[in-house]
Amino acid sequence: MRVEVWTDMACPWCYVGRARFEQGLAAFAHRDEVEVVHRSFELNPQAENGTVPIIDAVAAQYGRTREQQVEREEQAASMARTVGLGFRIGGRVFGNTFDVHRLVHFAKQQGRQVELLDLVFRANFAEERSIYDTETLVDLAVEAGLDAAQARDVLGDSDAFAAEVRADERLASEMGVSGVPFFVLDRRYGMNGVQSAETFTQALEKAWTDRTAA
Repeated sequence: MRVEVWTDMACPWCYVGRARFEQGLAAFAHRDEVEVVHRSFELNPQAENGTVPIIDAVAAQYGRTREQQVEREEQAASMARTVGLGFRIGGRVFGNTFDVHRLVHFAKQQGRQVELLDLVFRANFAEERSIYDTETLVDLAVEAGLDAAQARDVLGDSDAFAAEVRADERLASEMGVSGVPFFVLDRRYGMNGVQSAETFTQALEKAWTDRTAA
């Protein structure tokens, strides 16, 4: 059975949602027969990389006060900590994740996608390191087991793995995915947002039952 997961590494709910999904999957009896496919989604494809604090940028984007956005950050941080994830507030900056997604597709080609995803999410939320900085991304790629020179070449070539990112985004549009995290189970069921681990397990069980009964 295949589960497709659309995420953006700048999304705190994706950070928490991935962890809860992994918990739900771990409790699923047929977990070893589940293929998890990670797909790209850009929440802010027109964004430019810079030094604007994420709190200020997102508050302005959605018409919230800074205090309201800080409250949402605190809510995400609290949820993250319940699943053992680190989460700092105040130091992240706003940027464009297209290059990060391209590098993640390169990591997939090398069999290190999950490792890189975990490291990028950790760097962004638990360590507040800029995932829009080339040197940071190269360091994370090396930590994930990838070659530094190859990672740097990918980041330096805007066409490298761009088609793979765009293909994921087109598929998301065709399937009506408008926000992340979004989980598609066996092309039968869609789940949006941060669900509980138990809900994920139940959904996996239903999708498995329906699949085997078909």
